[in-house]
Amino acid sequence: MRQARLAGIALSCLLLAAGFGQAQANEHREVEVNRVNPEGVGESLGTVTLEDTDHGLLLTPDLSGLSPGIHGFHVHENAGCGPEGESAGAEAGGHYDPDETGRHEGPYGDGHLGDLPVLVVDEDGEARLPVLAPRLGLEDLQGRSLMIHEAGDNYADEPKPLGGGGARVACGMIAS
Repeated sequence: MRQARLAGIALSCLLLAAGFGQAQANEHREVEVNRVNPEGVGESLGTVTLEDTDHGLLLTPDLSGLSPGIHGFHVHENAGCGPEGESAGAEAGGHYDPDETGRHEGPYGDGHLGDLPVLVVDEDGEARLPVLAPRLGLEDLQGRSLMIHEAGDNYADEPKPLGGGGARVACGMIAS
C-alpha cells in the first residue's frame, strides 16, 4: 500500500513537471551517478540532469543498473561519495538541512531540504521518471551530492530513522 502511494507521488511529480516545468533561462546541470560500496566509488550508472523551473528543481534521471522498485533519493550535505570506515558513501555526510530542522518530512514538508521525491526504478533496472523538488533550486545543490538508497522512503523518522531507505547504493557529486 505504501509503495503504491509513493509511486503515486512520483507520478504526480512527473505530471507537474511535464505541465509546468518550463526552465528559467534553461539553466541546467548534469551529474554523473556512480555505484558506491564500502571499498569506494564504482562504475557509472548514468546521469541526473538538474534544471531550475518556475516550480522548483526538476531532476531527470537517466540511470541503469539499479534494483527495481522505489528508492530513497536525497541531497546530502557534502560533495563526496567515498566511504568512511565501512560505510559506503559516508563522505557525503547527512541529509542537506541548512535550517537545522532535524526532521525528515519529505519534499513537500517543513523538514530538512535534502528529501527528494522517491526514485522509481523499472523492472529493467532503469530510472527515467523525472521528479520535482519544489523547495530547491540549482544554487542549493552547489557543493552537495545526490544519494540513492537501497530501499524506499516513507518521509518520516518512524518506524525507522531517515525514512527507512537503508544503505547508500549510488552517489553523484555536485561540485561548487
